Amino acid sequence: MTYHALTRAQHAAAALLLAATLGLTACGPSESSYPGRPTGQGPNNPTGEQQRESIFGEDGLTLFGGGGDTDQSGGAGIGVNSFLWRASLDTISFMPLASADPFGGVLITDWYQDPKAPGERFKVTVYILDRRLRADGVKVAVFRQNRTGNEWVDTSVSPDTAIQIENAILVRARQLRINTIEAQETK
Repeated sequence: MTYHALTRAQHAAAALLLAATLGLTACGPSESSYPGRPTGQGPNNPTGEQQRESIFGEDGLTLFGGGGDTDQSGGAGIGVNSFLWRASLDTISFMPLASADPFGGVLITDWYQDPKAPGERFKVTVYILDRRLRADGVKVAVFRQNRTGNEWVDTSVSPDTAIQIENAILVRARQLRINTIEAQETK
């Protein structure tokens, strides 16, 4: 081995040893507070005493039920009230379903054409807005189109139509909740 090859190998070994030492030193305990644990202190909370709000609410993000009171939420396993979810599915079951998101609480139907009215079709979107069974926990949007020649043209829908569907969902949700309570009492 020549002198230049030997010194090059020694320099490479020294660099490798230095890199390994630095790498292992970084793994040890540190006296530094960076990044540290969050104190909650900041420009809007200088003492750190206020609790930070979460976009997921007081209980945080709960997937697949978690724990807690399922009586108030109407069941576990989905992100919205299970009675409203089931009642929505039951109420619009005659329409083809295009999308269903039980965690976000959105049901979207495909266009439905009544055989008795071939020149008209409807599409419904149901939004479940709360984990509790409440009258304002469901919102329905109805879309209507009429056939003009070979094209479908958007047409206005009476606001009463969406309200009637919302009421039908709420009635069905209440029935489901009562049936569940009665079934639990008979056990």
